[in-house]
Amino acid sequence: MNLKEHWPEIQRVLRRGQASSIYCSFATINADGTPNVTPVGTVFLRDDCTGYYFDHYAATLAANLDANPSACVMAVSSGRLFWFWSFLKGRFASPPGVRLYGVASAKSQATKEELAAIEARVRPTKWLKGSCLLWTDFRYVRGIQFHAFRPVTYPVMVQGLWGQG
Repeated sequence: MNLKEHWPEIQRVLRRGQASSIYCSFATINADGTPNVTPVGTVFLRDDCTGYYFDHYAATLAANLDANPSACVMAVSSGRLFWFWSFLKGRFASPPGVRLYGVASAKSQATKEELAAIEARVRPTKWLKGSCLLWTDFRYVRGIQFHAFRPVTYPVMVQGLWGQG
């Protein structure tokens, strides 16, 4: 499947998954070779098949990417209405999720545009105590160059999506 051809749909699926779950699953490999999955609520996709996330709090994720920059980001819609209507109709009206495979860059200072994006995302909850504890002091990002994707599929219910027959 062609990443560039499907990129607009991938962006929509990731946004919907992140909106319903608040995070994406970020898979890396630990130093001992075992897998590690980290929930990351600060993943953003650009229009050029790249993305970034704010490198904040997730020490194991950062250490893994420093040792091996390969990663998989997965987003799945967990909205109850999305799943209810999909089961009721026996098919998905839109893709339920996506896995993105890529290589992360070294940690760097966030740009003004990246800081504006995270500010917009956390603004609705900024006044809540938990938000103040977790969603502040963002400074650093890691870029991700994606090179492949794989849809989250379920037999029969995904026919016609992602070019599935």
